[in-house]
Amino acid sequence: MDKETMVGSPTTVKAVYDVEDKPPLKEAIPLGLQHVLAMFAGNVTVPIIIAGVLGLTVGEKTFLIQCAMFVAGIATLIQANRIGPVGANLPIVMGTSFGFLPTSIAIGGQFGLSGILGAAFIGGFFEAILGFFLKTLRKYFVPVVTGTVLLTIGLSLMPTGINYFAGGVGAADFGSFSNLFLGFLVLVTVIICNQFFKGFISMSAILIGIVVGYIVAIPMGKVNFAPVVEAAWFAIPTPFQYGMTFHWAAIAAMLIMYIVTAVETVGDISGITTGGAGREATDKELSGGIIADGLLSSFAAIFNALPNTSYSQNVGVVSFTGVMSRYVVTIGALFLIASALFPKVGALIAVMPQSVLGGAAIIMFAMIATSGIALITKMPLNRRNMLIVAVSLGLGLGLGSVPNALQYFPESVKLIFAGSGIVVAALVSLFLNIIFPEDTGRNA
Repeated sequence: MDKETMVGSPTTVKAVYDVEDKPPLKEAIPLGLQHVLAMFAGNVTVPIIIAGVLGLTVGEKTFLIQCAMFVAGIATLIQANRIGPVGANLPIVMGTSFGFLPTSIAIGGQFGLSGILGAAFIGGFFEAILGFFLKTLRKYFVPVVTGTVLLTIGLSLMPTGINYFAGGVGAADFGSFSNLFLGFLVLVTVIICNQFFKGFISMSAILIGIVVGYIVAIPMGKVNFAPVVEAAWFAIPTPFQYGMTFHWAAIAAMLIMYIVTAVETVGDISGITTGGAGREATDKELSGGIIADGLLSSFAAIFNALPNTSYSQNVGVVSFTGVMSRYVVTIGALFLIASALFPKVGALIAVMPQSVLGGAAIIMFAMIATSGIALITKMPLNRRNMLIVAVSLGLGLGLGSVPNALQYFPESVKLIFAGSGIVVAALVSLFLNIIFPEDTGRNA
């Protein structure tokens, strides 16, 4: 999910359908489905990984997938159809954020799912407040800061992707040739679809790869459809299923991640308006988008889902098609909600072999890292900026890889600074960017 910072000056790009246009249904329905296909795999991957890390049952995994789809649909509806100050009123597709995954895994290991949801609930209101002060805060989040954070997120997720690629931690056949075959099959399929096809197939490459891997896994005996048979045909997601617990260390770690995701959302909104319509995003659109990001993430916690944010895959869809219509995205949101109300859909996803998911996860996680590199290079690579990146990565990834370096600190401090390294990288890069003088004359 490649988040970008504010795009520069307006271009001559003109929207095929503008924000308030309503394409005919014969066009709007497939265009809306395309948005869902572009984000679907990423949206359900996060709850699948969290369920695996926390040792939840297949039934619980199915339920979390159902909640993730339901929340994404509601959140997308509100972002595309502003309610008061809440929402950008743009074709923004919302979904479960990958950025929160490493921090959530660290919190979940100590406080369980209830601890994750409690911290996410409080943090969402914090991000909403940031939205009201967007003008004041934006100057601190330059590409070298946001890029470093994204690079850290992507790199810290790599071990998780490899674990799934090999079959999942604790699997009896972990690292078997059959698991590695499925992982590579998905990986190669995604690459081929993305690089040698255009349009719909290219944008849906990850989903196509997962479907191919899933189908091949069935005759290999790696898919057990019993949970699908047992799942209900219709059900409404239940709020507060896992409750919420509040721990200041978990909340502090989440608050920092919400600052990061606010910056990412600014980039996505700017990318939509510039790529789709050739204009800069307005302050009202940016502020409303971040406020919605925060409040809808708190809403997500109520419905047992992780924080939601704008999806960069769908920014690419808008830029590619030139379709800025909120109506199209609204149709996509309705598809997501409908899917969430039928648990058998979630069960079909939940029984997918972990090695199949791993083949796609490797690419998705790596793309986060490479998008961070792209952001960093938007600024001059002088000694100052390279030092910010180096120190931030060194401390962030170092403490994330060797958490015992802080073994004599209180547990609360270790959770914040040694859980994944992202928080450290974010704080260090932000601090150094503020205190280091500008150095545009001494290039490395």
